[in-house]
Amino acid sequence: MITETVSVAVLPSRSVWWQVLFWTALMTVSWGWLVYRMPELVESGFPTIAARLMSFGLIALGLWLGLEAANLTPGQRRATWLAVMVPVTLWAAVAWTAAINGVFRTDFLPLPMLPAAIFLPLIVGLPLLLLSKRVGQVLDAMPESWLVALQVYRILGVQWLAYWMRGLLPTIFALPAGTGDVLTGLFALQAAIAVAAGTAQGRRAAIYWNIFGLADFAVAITLGMIMSSSQPQLIVPYVPGVGVDAYPNVLTPAFVVPSSILLHVLSIRQLLRRGRAEAAPW
Repeated sequence: MITETVSVAVLPSRSVWWQVLFWTALMTVSWGWLVYRMPELVESGFPTIAARLMSFGLIALGLWLGLEAANLTPGQRRATWLAVMVPVTLWAAVAWTAAINGVFRTDFLPLPMLPAAIFLPLIVGLPLLLLSKRVGQVLDAMPESWLVALQVYRILGVQWLAYWMRGLLPTIFALPAGTGDVLTGLFALQAAIAVAAGTAQGRRAAIYWNIFGLADFAVAITLGMIMSSSQPQLIVPYVPGVGVDAYPNVLTPAFVVPSSILLHVLSIRQLLRRGRAEAAPW
């Protein structure tokens, strides 16, 4: 009922679509220019920390809004929100502490810890989120556009392109990783607008957007692993880089990447379930 109301009441015109794209692109370019023109800003780690805090805040806000849309009592909303956000907060705190202490650096331990930071939350989190009846109830009540629009924070990945332009990251990593992030973030709101129209075509566009976002991570993770000196190194970068395995940049693969992958998977699950529900005969 909520989704149907949103779909009917909020049917954006083509001009709104272009306006949203323009302002999102302007924010992306402005952030990239700021990171590029102020090297002291880069060295302080502020861009990376800002991106991490923004993504965490959007996840917390999006979950609460989704719970408000679900048919739950106030106590159930609070309990569900805490059941999700407390582990997420602890996860973020552990990742942050480990990053500050250099645990993810390739020379810290004989075994690399960064792959574990990426894949362990997925191995643990995906079954819990996909099998939880309460999470399923929240996702079924939540408008499909929310989980898509939430990842607009991916535009902050333009910082990898700014680092590349300053000669701080190799082309082979920065271009695909940065461009993929920027395109995912740029079109997050566009895909959300499409799916909010309530059509099968809009839902299909959002699924394609999710697949593209996951493919971006697959490429970036693969490149990062084969360029790492702690792995059987297949590619030796021609520049030393900004230290993507050190604080604060390592918070991107250690926290934002797995949390964004979880959001993509939950969004696809929601879109497919909603599509099957609408196609089922009554």
